[in-house]
Amino acid sequence: MVFTIEEINNSTELLPGIKLGYQIHDSCASVPLAMHVTFQLSNGLDRVFYTREECSQSGMVMAIIGESGSTQSISMSRIIGAFNIPQVSHFATCACLSDKQQYPSFFRTIPSDQFQADALAKLVKHFGWTWIGAVRSDSDYGNNGMASFLDAAQKEGICVEYSESFYRTYPRSRIQRVAEVIRRSTSLVIVAFAASGDLKILLEELSRKPSPPRQWIGSESWVTNPDMLKFSACAGAIGFGIQQSVIPGLREFLLGLSPTTVAASPLLTEFWEDAFNCRLAKSAAIDERVCHGNEDIKTLQDPYTDTSQLRISNMVYKAVYAIAHAIHNEVCQDTNFTAQCDKFTRIDSKQVVSQLKKVHFSQNGYDVSFDANGDPVARYELVNWQKRESGSIEMVTVGRYDASLPEGQEFRINRMLTWVEGSTEVPVSVCSDSCPPGTRKVLQKGKPVCCYDCTPCPEGEISNATDSPDCSPCPKEFWPNAERDTCLPKPIEFLSFDEALGIILAAFSVAGACLAIITAAVFFRHRTSPIVRANNSELSFLLLFSLTLCFLCSLTFIGAPSDWSCMLRHTAFGITFVLCISCVLGKTIVVLMAFKATLPGSNVMKWFGPPQQRMTVVIFTFIQVLICIIWLLLRPPFPMKNLTIFKERIILECALGSSIGFWVVLGYIGLLAVFCFVLAVLARKLPDNFNEAKMITFSMLIFCAVWITFIPAYVSSPGKFTVAVEIFAILASSFGLILCIFAPKCFIILFKPEKNTKKHLMNKNQS
Repeated sequence: MVFTIEEINNSTELLPGIKLGYQIHDSCASVPLAMHVTFQLSNGLDRVFYTREECSQSGMVMAIIGESGSTQSISMSRIIGAFNIPQVSHFATCACLSDKQQYPSFFRTIPSDQFQADALAKLVKHFGWTWIGAVRSDSDYGNNGMASFLDAAQKEGICVEYSESFYRTYPRSRIQRVAEVIRRSTSLVIVAFAASGDLKILLEELSRKPSPPRQWIGSESWVTNPDMLKFSACAGAIGFGIQQSVIPGLREFLLGLSPTTVAASPLLTEFWEDAFNCRLAKSAAIDERVCHGNEDIKTLQDPYTDTSQLRISNMVYKAVYAIAHAIHNEVCQDTNFTAQCDKFTRIDSKQVVSQLKKVHFSQNGYDVSFDANGDPVARYELVNWQKRESGSIEMVTVGRYDASLPEGQEFRINRMLTWVEGSTEVPVSVCSDSCPPGTRKVLQKGKPVCCYDCTPCPEGEISNATDSPDCSPCPKEFWPNAERDTCLPKPIEFLSFDEALGIILAAFSVAGACLAIITAAVFFRHRTSPIVRANNSELSFLLLFSLTLCFLCSLTFIGAPSDWSCMLRHTAFGITFVLCISCVLGKTIVVLMAFKATLPGSNVMKWFGPPQQRMTVVIFTFIQVLICIIWLLLRPPFPMKNLTIFKERIILECALGSSIGFWVVLGYIGLLAVFCFVLAVLARKLPDNFNEAKMITFSMLIFCAVWITFIPAYVSSPGKFTVAVEIFAILASSFGLILCIFAPKCFIILFKPEKNTKKHLMNKNQS
């Protein structure tokens, strides 16, 4: 501060002709001492600040620089704020001091802890640490800074295992308790928002007993303090520090101290005596070494002569210049690149406060200005404590943080970091390992949100991100893969010609059609034989034709359903089966009528001759055709994707459109079959040689049994097996008809030709 005031007083551009005076007080980090001096300054002092020339306003305080601590600054600002005396702090970082309602005249050249807390939270998040410990000074600096950090950490999804406070004056038992909490903790990372004097006490306590290695994250108060580098347990620590700077001429000024200058200042006297381990003559005791006056300050190797780490010093430098610029803007006028100042202009501290709000200048390449809260733009260096080969620890700047940059671009790390125990691998500090895709987080009862178990996603749901809090259901036509991290299209299932079941059913369908055609060929080849002529050959050929269609119509049920195939399969099935049953019914009636005609005086055959037989088949079939047409016109069958039977696959099937239509078609077939069965039962006791009714009875018995069992099987069969059951019913009933009705006749025609004679057919059964 002295150097800066001397530099300003010697300047021809800033406050030319005006000299700034000053007094320096040491509060010893004590609030009572700071308050005492504040009251003194507020009341106004009569002593002259600057003694070489006459001062125009002796004793009037224009501004106060300080305090270093936030607690002391808060106490001071509450007093001097009432008098509108500006206070510019170089090291008080508590975010609470940004409140202009409580601290209207407070300014600072160091960024607020709010910015540092946000930066620390983003730093922790950047390295993936979600489970941390926190310690703080039990002071305004530590408590307010940690509160800001915890709020920012919560927004970033970071959990805090513990948050402990301590202070340098606390009893050792309380410091030991904090140390034990750290030793027992499971989090590897510790964020310390503490003053260096407080943290020093805690680190000394931790060093007394072996402790697990911890990765320390520090606030600027201690992480850039060279005196703290002696704690090897903190090797690898990272944190934010005030930007380093170079102040031209400061080193020469510091090395230019003479014994005469030192003797005139109590502050410098104390420094001189401590540095050279001697006492100036006026304060020396009898048994103490007296300073000879030839001590050379240039030979000292201590922080005083080391100007390579100027951080806080630069904040003081900027604070003094900010006040000087505020006074300059009030008492001087700049014209033609020269400043004209009236040193007799009386100004008060309120005017200086007003000018400080508008100050904006650049000094040594650094911009200085204050926002509406009296805070500067937040810029930090990222500092890493790295161990040298010699074993000593040095502070290395590894990156930058600029709060004025767009979000996401504030960080810039440009050097390799070393971590706890000298590792180059980023340490892991999490309460629970990340949940992989395909699982979701389930919070552990009574623990923070960062402590969770990983549970596989429920059936039908996926998570495709790490640490997903929820699983999302797949779209209707999709299903999760085995890992449940992506949705895949559900396989579409239908009875196809490529699978074994489809091939077998198709083979039986073709075989049945071929059997019907071969039977027809045999009948046609022997169409003049008595056994063919005796059983109504016209209806027999029509029946064989309808059976061929019945066998072939089952093929329409195999393959991917389409609009045409869905309409064709049900209508073709209904019409061909009615045609088939109508022919069987006609043959049954013919048998009955034939034996009725043998009775004396009976003329019944003329009422049921071939024209009437054809008409019966046409009428019965036409009714079914009419039912099918109405069904197709009103609500025809259509292909649909059934998503309800199976969750993991889609059943492509034909919807009935109208269930009533389907069951009417089926019911009509059943009605004809029952009617035919009843007539065949009535005709079963007629003479065997003429009697076809017994075979029709067996065939209708098989037919009815098949379709009665079909109904529950059809309703209960899932997916493509519904279609397979329907095909099986068609084939079983068709084979039943062709085997029961035509197999005995073909056997006689081919293997028992001696029975295929009119004489044999006309022969009555012997009792």
